[in-house]
Amino acid sequence: MTDTTDRTAELADLAARFPSLHAPQRWAWGGIDAQFSAELPPDELITNIHLVGFSDGKVVLCRDIRGHWFLPGGTREEAESIESCLVRELREEAGARLAGPPAWIGAHRCVTDSPVPYRPWQPHPEKAWLWGWAEVVVDTEPTNPADGEQVVEVRAVPAAEAQHLLVRGRDAWWGELVALAVESRSKAG
Repeated sequence: MTDTTDRTAELADLAARFPSLHAPQRWAWGGIDAQFSAELPPDELITNIHLVGFSDGKVVLCRDIRGHWFLPGGTREEAESIESCLVRELREEAGARLAGPPAWIGAHRCVTDSPVPYRPWQPHPEKAWLWGWAEVVVDTEPTNPADGEQVVEVRAVPAAEAQHLLVRGRDAWWGELVALAVESRSKAG
């Protein structure tokens, strides 16, 4: 088998084991059609970065003032690197810092219906949301900038509880994303 054939088989296996995550999605809140793949997009398409952060083996979640649980991450600023965005978003939303390098597990490739990009410097109409995992340390309160989510609680919970909290009232793919991160972390040793 060639490397290309091996990679194709690996991607097909992931899609079969995590079908909700890999299913085409419509994110009505943003007029976005999204499709997840473990194949990483080019840097210039990545507009959002999100992380399954592990602290002492537990998944770090954030809860906003509406009671909505989410994984830390957010939108890249103009000319911001992926790593700088990740560092900033972890501090803003989780009061956390990286304790090891991130491992990128995939991305949602997105196409928006909007006639203009969300931010003027972003690619349009195609873009990507990058997903990964990393070891993190929660060592302060979230900075909660005025233009971001207002986080009222940060909690490290077992993966099964994180899946439950993330899926509650939302699509099942959130739980599969956490499961993929747990699997990737386990393989990394």
